[in-house]
Amino acid sequence: MSVIKDSVDFLAGRLRQIGIFLALIAIVVLFQILTNGALLTAGNVSNIIVQNSYILILAIGMVMIIIAGHIDLSVGSVAAFVGAVSGVMITQLDFPWWVAIIGSLVIGALVGAWQGFWVAFVGIPAFIVTLAGMLIFRGLTQIILGNRQITPFPNEYRQLGGGYVFPGLFPATTSPAEWITVGLGALALVFFVAQQFRGRMARVKAGLETEPTAWFVTKLVFISALIIGITYLLGVAPGSRGTPIVLIVLAVLILVYTTVMNRSVFGRHVYARGGNLHAAQLSGIKTKWVDFYLFVNMGTLAALAGLVFTGRLNSAGPGAGDLFELDAIAASFIGGAAVTGGVGTVIGAITGGLIMGVLNNGMSLLGVGIDYQQFIKGMVLLLAVAFDVFNKRRSANARK
Repeated sequence: MSVIKDSVDFLAGRLRQIGIFLALIAIVVLFQILTNGALLTAGNVSNIIVQNSYILILAIGMVMIIIAGHIDLSVGSVAAFVGAVSGVMITQLDFPWWVAIIGSLVIGALVGAWQGFWVAFVGIPAFIVTLAGMLIFRGLTQIILGNRQITPFPNEYRQLGGGYVFPGLFPATTSPAEWITVGLGALALVFFVAQQFRGRMARVKAGLETEPTAWFVTKLVFISALIIGITYLLGVAPGSRGTPIVLIVLAVLILVYTTVMNRSVFGRHVYARGGNLHAAQLSGIKTKWVDFYLFVNMGTLAALAGLVFTGRLNSAGPGAGDLFELDAIAASFIGGAAVTGGVGTVIGAITGGLIMGVLNNGMSLLGVGIDYQQFIKGMVLLLAVAFDVFNKRRSANARK
């Protein structure tokens, strides 16, 4: 009984975070049933990853901005602007594709520095600065492109957004498995299990462990099964295409930014700045520089998202990036970020982005119109934030 009580108390304390994963599982199961198994086919899982990759990239930067108590409405326009600039660099200025990619990331960082300067050092609210940025960079995109599309792009450039790691290395007539994908999946599984055990042992040694053993084992088994399942669908299942290159990019970003937010001084400063600005300043945290670096980071990630989107479409157009900022913001809030700042995780934002992606994909498979899709996504966002408000009130009442 004691084990059950500990697990129940732990789950109640982390209802918001755990509820996100349960919601994702429920949505996947629902659409798997409604689509007669079409959702979790090898080709469709690859499509979900590739089609939502740029939103997931943006969500990583956006959740950090939101944790700090800000918002960024310009990321879709910045992504379009960087895609247009990279197109001009490659097709008109004859830059090598890799120079265009590096140059585009630098431009994204400069855009972030421009907006970060106004937010951090001038003191203009981020909402106003990025709203202006949304208009400025959308206008610059249209000035650069006019009403035309820039296409085609070199094959190497396109691989970032829609390529696979050694596709067809083992033809189906010889072997059904893409062993590169299987190897990457095995490495991911070993790394995850080792990291979980190491982290738990460190917390136990420091006397900080609060997670019941039963829940730890359940989480370990479930996520391990998830990794194995994704590896099977991408590398072994009939119709599998191998590992999307952008999935590796996403995995690296998730690993790096999760480490930054959980284990670095800068990550602790971001949470402190969003939780209580005045207390953070009294503690000696240089909150202005924290804000500045957050927007530089957001600009760089927006540039990367723009490159991925442009490479996937093999085209840079004036309408690119439309509503990307709203999808990234929605992913962050659905993933557990608090409207008031100070709360949120990179993993949560990725989960929120996947919820939006599975909703989009599942409804498309069912033939649901875009009007109903927008309505349903809006309701999901509203319910997610309402759930967060409910949890806060419940916690506040419990402390009284």
